[in-house]
Amino acid sequence: MFRSLKIIVFILLVTSFSGCSQQSANVKARPDSTYSESELRRRLTPEQYQITQEKATERPYSGAYVNNHEVGMYFCVVCNTPLFLSDTKFDSGCGWPSFFKAIDNKNIIESKDNSLGMTRTEITCAKCGAHLGHVFNDGPPPTGLRYCLNSGSMIFIKK
Repeated sequence: MFRSLKIIVFILLVTSFSGCSQQSANVKARPDSTYSESELRRRLTPEQYQITQEKATERPYSGAYVNNHEVGMYFCVVCNTPLFLSDTKFDSGCGWPSFFKAIDNKNIIESKDNSLGMTRTEITCAKCGAHLGHVFNDGPPPTGLRYCLNSGSMIFIKK
């Protein structure tokens, strides 16, 4: 009798935990996983979602901020983390908004990206894990870096 009670309790626990895992499976595995997939799909455009959550890349010269020369600040489109100041933006000729310095290196995570048959350094938002773009070592002084971003991963707030 005691053994069958243990089995019933075990089954109840397993089924209750499996319900929790199904619910949390909808939440993205990010540094800050407060955003569910359904919330992000509702808040973001399809292109923003593909870029930030599925690591897509917008076509060169198609992004809203490629030719933006206004003074202000760029933020993560998912969580509003400050990323870049407009005075660090430069025309790299690559077709994507490019910056030579992040506002704070703590706001960006760099990781190795071996996709598309090449080795690059991917950059993601340190708060929410959104894919932003890549960083290269061919930028201008003083850093020598070129943060190559997708416009769809950012929002711009004019000063």
